[in-house]
Amino acid sequence: MKHKGTKIIRTERLLLRPFRIGDAEVMFGNWANDPEVTKYLTWTPHGSVEATRALLTLWEEESKKENVYHWAIEFEGELIGDISVEAVDDRCESGVIGYCTAKKCWGKGIMTEALGAVLKYCFEEVEFHRLSAMHSAENPASGRVMEKCGLVYEGTQRDGFKLFSTGKRTDIICRAILGQDYLNK
Repeated sequence: MKHKGTKIIRTERLLLRPFRIGDAEVMFGNWANDPEVTKYLTWTPHGSVEATRALLTLWEEESKKENVYHWAIEFEGELIGDISVEAVDDRCESGVIGYCTAKKCWGKGIMTEALGAVLKYCFEEVEFHRLSAMHSAENPASGRVMEKCGLVYEGTQRDGFKLFSTGKRTDIICRAILGQDYLNK
């Protein structure tokens, strides 16, 4: 892989950029403290702007590293979500994608556009071999985003996650795409 880090990416409607500490209030208000947004995620609502600010302090520092891929998503000049490649494995040339967006932006194709841009960057510029993503079986909308971007179903982890919001266990759907499939489509 040719690590390049979190570079600015522009699409038709979006700006993907590194996070800044100054994003804390907007991030907190738009999605980080919304229980509906975090319902199927691996973290709970932040509870305070200070918690968001502390996280962004870490993210801003991490964004200086060449092997970190974590973008703030701006739509119409407003910060509305985030998308990242976690668990970057240099030996296997792979990573796991995660994302979320403000509820007011659901159903507008924004995350499909952001994910498509990240896949393009990761496969064409960084030369990842494989990227995967997972979603709760109770959140099929996230799965549709992945499908639209070419990630194929690979399996289900039965009761693979316990939701923070309800304590209920949920199946996790696993999807992935290989660089060769992306580049040859």
